[in-house]
Amino acid sequence: MTTNSSKGFRNVPPPQGNGPARAASPYSRFIPREELGQFAAWSPDTLNTEFEPNAATPAAAGAAAAATAEPATLQVQVAAARQAGYQDGYRDGLVALDSFKQSFATQMASQLGQLLQGFDAQIDALEQQMAQAVAQAAVVLARRVVRAEIHEHPEQVAEAATQAVNAVLQSARHIRVLVHPDDHALVAAGAAEALQARGARLLAQPGIERGGCLVESDLGQIDARIEARWRQAAHVLGSELPWADAAAQGAR
Repeated sequence: MTTNSSKGFRNVPPPQGNGPARAASPYSRFIPREELGQFAAWSPDTLNTEFEPNAATPAAAGAAAAATAEPATLQVQVAAARQAGYQDGYRDGLVALDSFKQSFATQMASQLGQLLQGFDAQIDALEQQMAQAVAQAAVVLARRVVRAEIHEHPEQVAEAATQAVNAVLQSARHIRVLVHPDDHALVAAGAAEALQARGARLLAQPGIERGGCLVESDLGQIDARIEARWRQAAHVLGSELPWADAAAQGAR
């Protein structure tokens, strides 16, 4: 029961009656209606509702609902953050993978380019070495053939002497043809006409190797010796291989 606290209680005198007077009881007083302020009817259910331990007030019910909703909302947020993180990580991973592919491709292309360049350089060097080896072998073979030809056909020295005499200038005088002693008779028989036409003398010279000759005159000389002729032929083939072997040169 609610009373207006702004007004005090007024003692109402007991009713007058013929009966014996009774002692005044504080519970016999009543409050006039006009003195009542705000009030509400009371019932046992109201008391139970106000003091029920498990009863929830609207504020408590809202707090409970909020407390119940918070875990669900948090789970949703966590799931969303996890999904966003997964997507970001996946995207970053793709970008990193693409960057790695490009870097790896560039590095491999550079390494392959260097490898191919080195391979080409090695191939060129090998080809040059092979060409030199083939040329050297050809020159060595040619020298053997010439030596064998001179040994088997020594009369060819007459042809060499004829060509050397004819190469001397027409104005030259005092022409001498120097040949190896073993080739003297062969040249005299094979080149007699050329010697007589130029008035040349044929002389034996032990220092001249067989198969060649040396023509001298007042205007100079023509070296038709085997070693000089071979040196010219080998130079055309790009070789510096001497006519005589190292052992033969050392023996001299």
